[in-house]
Amino acid sequence: MVIIMNPEATSHNIDEVIKAIKSVGLEAKIMEGAQQKIVGVIGDKTKLASVAIDALPGVESSVAISKSYKLASREFHPQSSIIDVDGVKIGGDVPVVMAGPCAVESREQLLKAAQIVKEGGAQFLRGGAYKPRTSPYSFQGLEVEGLKYLAEAREATGLKIVTEVTTVEGIAPVAEYADMLQIGARNMQNFGLLKEVGKCNRPVLLKRGLAATIDEWLNAAEYIMNAGNPNVVLCERGIRTYETYTRNTLDMSAVAAVKHLSHLPIIVDPSHGTGKWRMVKPMALAAIAAGADGLMMEMHPNPARALSDGMQSLTPEHYRAVMTAVNKLSKFMHDENLLTLDEG
Repeated sequence: MVIIMNPEATSHNIDEVIKAIKSVGLEAKIMEGAQQKIVGVIGDKTKLASVAIDALPGVESSVAISKSYKLASREFHPQSSIIDVDGVKIGGDVPVVMAGPCAVESREQLLKAAQIVKEGGAQFLRGGAYKPRTSPYSFQGLEVEGLKYLAEAREATGLKIVTEVTTVEGIAPVAEYADMLQIGARNMQNFGLLKEVGKCNRPVLLKRGLAATIDEWLNAAEYIMNAGNPNVVLCERGIRTYETYTRNTLDMSAVAAVKHLSHLPIIVDPSHGTGKWRMVKPMALAAIAAGADGLMMEMHPNPARALSDGMQSLTPEHYRAVMTAVNKLSKFMHDENLLTLDEG
């Protein structure tokens, strides 16, 4: 439920509403609307039956939220959120790009990749130190050693670091080195992990599950936010369908759907979404045209020698070409005011 205060409501009026909400064991969250303040109610709204909320001074109306996810819902938070990752803002006018190798393979490989990523104009270096793989015999990552290389790359380039956390036990070491924690597709509904990253003070990148509906995805975000961490960015990375030509089916409509349903920023991963490097550029452009707040792409200094996901990794030359095209499209859309979320 959200309680909409009228424009003339005083601070005392708002305090009285919050006091009434807390008196029945519920939590309250204040949000700034376009012209008035909104008080969000967290918990079982039936407990408010004994409180005449709408009769309190300063209250204009109360509105029930129909979604099972509350904190992630645009009904609860009408204004689009901008997530600040140590100075890099995700959700603003400029798309944010995260690029780098699938896995941290060596110090030399990562530092070289970081320099290329930086020169191309991305703001984040991505790279897996812990790699959950389908086969137990595949390369599993360098773990803490890989995290140290990522931190060194940040010092050398100024790029922010986003890397995956795969277990509850791994949260502390990853948070020590990374600027943003990634929850991978396989862990989207690992509710224990979601609750624990919700207690962490690092922004979270939440990838869509392999066969997750948008509703399930947003409810996964709710787990993180309900545990205390509001800084969640969603990532569409393709879902599993009957199509076999691409690695996954990149659901571009999810961008528009999420923008309508949620205030959280959303980025797109065309590398995992297609599994083919040749398709990364057109899908990256499609994502920006659809209104995505950014991209996550795999780039390797030498994809032919990559220990994982070489087929979908861009070469340095292809990465630069994608960045040039994305920047041109983004600038055009911004200048022409074409990027609008209005229905119809």
